[in-house]
Amino acid sequence: MKIVVLAGGYSPERDVSLSSGSLIANALIENGHSVALIDLYIGCDTASFFDRQSGKVYSYKVPPHEPDLDELAGQADNACSFIGKNVIETCRRADVTFVALHGAAGENGQLQAVFDMYGIKYTGTGYAGSLLAMDKGIAKTLMKEAGISTPEWVMYDAETGDIEKAAEKIGVPCVVKPCGCGSSVGVSLIYDRDSIAEAVEAAKKYERIVLLERLIKGREFSVGVLGGVALPVIEIIPKTGFYDYKNKYQPGLAVEVCPADIPKDVSDRLLADAINVHNALKLGYYSRIDFILDEAGSHFCLEANTLPGMTPTSLLPQEAAAAGISYEELCEKIVTAALKTEVTV
Repeated sequence: MKIVVLAGGYSPERDVSLSSGSLIANALIENGHSVALIDLYIGCDTASFFDRQSGKVYSYKVPPHEPDLDELAGQADNACSFIGKNVIETCRRADVTFVALHGAAGENGQLQAVFDMYGIKYTGTGYAGSLLAMDKGIAKTLMKEAGISTPEWVMYDAETGDIEKAAEKIGVPCVVKPCGCGSSVGVSLIYDRDSIAEAVEAAKKYERIVLLERLIKGREFSVGVLGGVALPVIEIIPKTGFYDYKNKYQPGLAVEVCPADIPKDVSDRLLADAINVHNALKLGYYSRIDFILDEAGSHFCLEANTLPGMTPTSLLPQEAAAAGISYEELCEKIVTAALKTEVTV
């Protein structure tokens, strides 16, 4: 089977995506497929794609800090603002496209909508669910309407909003984050009112709309959903600080325990709400739902991930392994599900 693996893109999470894409491509090659690994933003030369080299192995190490997108800009001959040269043409020649992108147009539904117009089969969630999950304000509203606990929040327009009013409403301690970014990009934990404005400025570098959220102190967990089934709960324990960009993607900076060492009733509640969130946001074949468990034993959903990381330190592959699913099997299941999905042109 001919498979395009799309990674990179014009996103603060492009390095994470390139790491995920490399491993996914290797797994699919190991499974016997002809694979083209393409950077969504840079594009490709179609002449040599799908001529898989014998023994080819991809690799990409995530740097400690987010990429410089200003430096990246202008390096590609783009067909549009975020799709590089020959990307659409190559994806149309493939049997399926494995979307290994994180953040921005690759995860917010824009790319999925384009693919739908061209009749391209792709992995993951469709454009509607991608949009709902990526916009943290919309996602939290839908969670609340579905009866799923999520920390109190307020949305703030960094250009025209009243920061004092927003800060007064949410109080401290709080979390400040861009509305539509993942991988903890632009996220700050705030413990005094005087630091909120600075945190908003940091988040504003990535997106104009910023979310201020009540900080819940407790243990952090995640639950993957695969084909309508919740995978074993995993606990994330950063060795220092919180689970930020560096602690997520640099080996050895966090400890992950799967299955999590928690009572069965707590595990059952997290598994059930992971499915509830997945369904409320209209997500596709797979996702990963993040939770925090406070000191009183109450759990809160933080967010949903439509394209969970597949890097060497990522959570979903660890959860799948705990369920007896190898990395290669996980990738194959995701591709097989995409092939069965009807595309409306």
